[in-house]
Amino acid sequence: GSAMSEGRPLRLLGLHGYRQSERRFRQRTGALRKALRGRAELVMVSAPHSVPGGGEDDDGDDPPRGWWFSGPGTFEAAEVAAAPAGLEESLSAVAAALAEHGPVDGLLGFSQGAALAAMVCALRARGDPRFPVAFAILVAGFASRAPAHGHFYRDPIALPTLHVVGDADAVIAAPLSRELAQHFVEPVVLTHPGGHFVPAAAPQKKAYLDFLDRFCPGQGQ
Repeated sequence: GSAMSEGRPLRLLGLHGYRQSERRFRQRTGALRKALRGRAELVMVSAPHSVPGGGEDDDGDDPPRGWWFSGPGTFEAAEVAAAPAGLEESLSAVAAALAEHGPVDGLLGFSQGAALAAMVCALRARGDPRFPVAFAILVAGFASRAPAHGHFYRDPIALPTLHVVGDADAVIAAPLSRELAQHFVEPVVLTHPGGHFVPAAAPQKKAYLDFLDRFCPGQGQ
């Protein structure tokens, strides 16, 4: 059933950024999870593809992962990739995670994970039964430039979304996240002064809770 009828916290499926993993994303969303405590819980899923040639901080048992590649084993958000690879496996992984952890109410995506979450929203809005989510929070998202992915953005995506945009984001520039928001029907856009991270200071906490209130009214607030 729904969180609204059961009085349980909302459950969000977390989709990490490129070169992250379920564990790394958990570590980097500590402030957010604390801000949402009692109102929403996060369950994480790791992308199915490992990224070759990881960084020096690599932990052998926790390789960096990605949702799709714009070139062989590489990814650039701005690249107009002629032959993007790996997306279907990632959509299947999200569908499997939603089934395993269900009921899941919404998605929380960061960076490439936010781009993936937007694609899932588009499929959900078209009635794809694999993705029974009601909303998404998209942090530092962008629309894929790959022509093969263009169909996701053909129609306005009618699913409630909160788009979190960092004015100082040097990885996914703010205009890219604003452009993604324009593909949605009535998007809520939250700007923060910081860079490429999931913000959870007081102003953002209020915005998250206000947005989540639409799906699970705060108990006795």
